[in-house]
Amino acid sequence: MSRYDKRPVVRISDDATLCTRGWPSIVERLLDPGLVCVECYPGVPVDELIAAFRDNAPGVEVVNSGDFFLSPGAIEAALAPTLGKDPVFARLEPIGIELFLDDDAVERWRASRIAGRPTVIVGPGAAHIAARADVLVHVSMARWELQLRQRRNLIGNLGLQNLDERPAEKYRRAFFVDWRVGDRIKCGLTRDLDFVIETNGRIPQMIDGDTYRAALARCVTRPFRVVPFFDAGPWGGQWMRKRFGLEDGPPNYAWCFDCVPEENSLLLGFGTHVFELPAIDLVLEETRPLLGDHVTARFGAEFPIRFDMLDTMEGGNLSLQVHPQAVYARDAFNLSYTQDESYYLLDAAPDATVYLGLRDSTDPVDFAAALRNAQRGTALVDVEQFVNRLPARKHDHFLIPAGTVHCSGRNAMVLEISATPYIFTFKLWDWGRLGLDGRPRPIHLEHGLANIDWTRREAFTRGELVNKIEPIDAGAGWRRERTGLHPLEFIETERIWFEAAVDLCTDESVNVFNLVEGEAALVESLAGAFEPFEVHYAETFIVPAAVGDFRLRAHAGDRAQCAVIRAFVRKQAE
Repeated sequence: MSRYDKRPVVRISDDATLCTRGWPSIVERLLDPGLVCVECYPGVPVDELIAAFRDNAPGVEVVNSGDFFLSPGAIEAALAPTLGKDPVFARLEPIGIELFLDDDAVERWRASRIAGRPTVIVGPGAAHIAARADVLVHVSMARWELQLRQRRNLIGNLGLQNLDERPAEKYRRAFFVDWRVGDRIKCGLTRDLDFVIETNGRIPQMIDGDTYRAALARCVTRPFRVVPFFDAGPWGGQWMRKRFGLEDGPPNYAWCFDCVPEENSLLLGFGTHVFELPAIDLVLEETRPLLGDHVTARFGAEFPIRFDMLDTMEGGNLSLQVHPQAVYARDAFNLSYTQDESYYLLDAAPDATVYLGLRDSTDPVDFAAALRNAQRGTALVDVEQFVNRLPARKHDHFLIPAGTVHCSGRNAMVLEISATPYIFTFKLWDWGRLGLDGRPRPIHLEHGLANIDWTRREAFTRGELVNKIEPIDAGAGWRRERTGLHPLEFIETERIWFEAAVDLCTDESVNVFNLVEGEAALVESLAGAFEPFEVHYAETFIVPAAVGDFRLRAHAGDRAQCAVIRAFVRKQAE
């Protein structure tokens, strides 16, 4: 078993008193003779907060922001143009909390509020309703925790009474609406927050605004890891369970999301307490030090690189799929960029394969007809008649620019390196199987057929997309190799082998790494700016752009050669 750390903590301070724990202590610290605004991220248990204030501050007027929302029917009608009827996708639109609120009700409350009466307003949109407050608080919850609560029917969507709706639909609404609204609110408040509360565990915790901002500023001065999370799937395997010591409950582990800051958490250590924040807070608050100037100029406060793992060891094939080409992504979904990606093989059984690109004999009409027949249930698809099936070995790298038909076969352990908008995957064929919920998995055939690049045939695939390894530089005990991505993609990847140490530079871009060979390595500051940071096999770690020069060193106790795969954003030609 590897030393893979499933709960990495960024150590901020040895002072545990910086964290206030439990509702009685939190409420006591927040009490103020004026107006206390407690803005809540969509999905946070507002009823629990209201009860905490009423139980621990009986003389204070407590107001629920939900009382100012429009009716669920009115909200549904307002969101219909954005959400549409697709079971998976929708348009990414700049929706604000104003769409959910009854403006007249808000104005009546503002006019009738008794000045000087201690008041707490709690819930999503509280900051907009209050307009000005004497104490400003934000309450957060990690997105993975939100998803788990959706699946257990503990939470619905913003402004709706839909606890019992299918989790997949609740997730779609949250991804395209709720979380966008919540991030827009949070982004506008961060600099003025007096306190931040997290509600992920059994005991709520609070830190003050200055501590919160200082902790985030500290994170971007050093390498760090976000908190990975694991999920089962109909094709999932057993490699991660065995290698990472994962629990036995799920039937398999299909995914590990270990660098998707939009979804992952960030653990901050204060003495014996660990404070959990959405990692997106770091992207929103420390954008330029984290991403670098040229990345920020291109993407704004969005983390453009994603690393995740796909486990099909003792499992099945991934769905046959394609990602939208750039123009389609913009026109159909309002995406400013699309999901180009690659598969790096962390491990592979002798029979592992990757399906990639079209065969020379593939006729678009015949392929589309075969896929449509399969969707109607009248026949299975002979995938190998249409798509290249390539052998896959450990350390192979397959490049997958948008528009390329692809999927990993069974018995592979894939490190997927891609651009961030990962939800936009068009399934063409899912091998005739059901999802873990017993329902057919959604197939996006018309989207998919509209995005296949029919020129990606055998010569292109083998010549341009498989193991494009080019030497870059070498020294005593180390060498750097370019491994992609394809020139059509904005992410550059390198593989770096080292027996002792190698010096590197972020080159003004956030760098994302995974240790793909060797049991452990250290990341060191050449200027002594941070303590050596230890990473283990298969762990993904982030080196902020602001770090600049740094060193990778093989761990003193490990004599074997180490290797990392590295991704960063290419600079655009001037």
